[in-house]
Amino acid sequence: MKRLLLATAATLGILSSAHADVFVDGDVEAGKTKAAACAACHGADGNSVVSANPKLAGQNAKYVVAQLQYFKTGERDNAIMKGMAAGLSDQDMADIAAFYATQKPKIGAADETLVHRGEQIYRGGDKEASIPACIGCHGPQGEGNPGSNYPALAGQHTDYVRGQLYAYRKEQRVNPKADIMMGVTRYMSDKDIDAVASYIEGLH
Repeated sequence: MKRLLLATAATLGILSSAHADVFVDGDVEAGKTKAAACAACHGADGNSVVSANPKLAGQNAKYVVAQLQYFKTGERDNAIMKGMAAGLSDQDMADIAAFYATQKPKIGAADETLVHRGEQIYRGGDKEASIPACIGCHGPQGEGNPGSNYPALAGQHTDYVRGQLYAYRKEQRVNPKADIMMGVTRYMSDKDIDAVASYIEGLH
């Protein structure tokens, strides 16, 4: 039975202190069963068909566990997800995360009129506007950085990414490490956010 080792070490600061020293062994098959409750919003294989809901397929497992912990403790505010996470144990979270990590994300398509600006910001940032490049944390192909617990972005819905970037800019998404993204989005215009979000949907 395929398993993924999820290290929740305090040195990475990826979970709340109560779980910082726990190593959880996620079971993919068990996660598939447990993730059935998530399918209505995120799709049976983690590829949500509703653009406002994130795709979870291919997402690094540590990141999913961390977000579920944040929802459960209220460190990340979302009424629906708080309710969904409330009854999950650490093992449940690890199993669900392991399942989604093994699924293949379906890549969308970027708006051709926004690709140039989106690629410029994603790969090189905008020095004059004080906007850092996304590639440093999220990788050249949007694969993320599991070691630092930065999420994979490739193929993510434009609408979802746009909504999250707006939330960071307005300082409405507040949880550990949120200050990094608040700084990134501070000087992004609405057009910049639209371009980056669209570019990410077509990134692979």
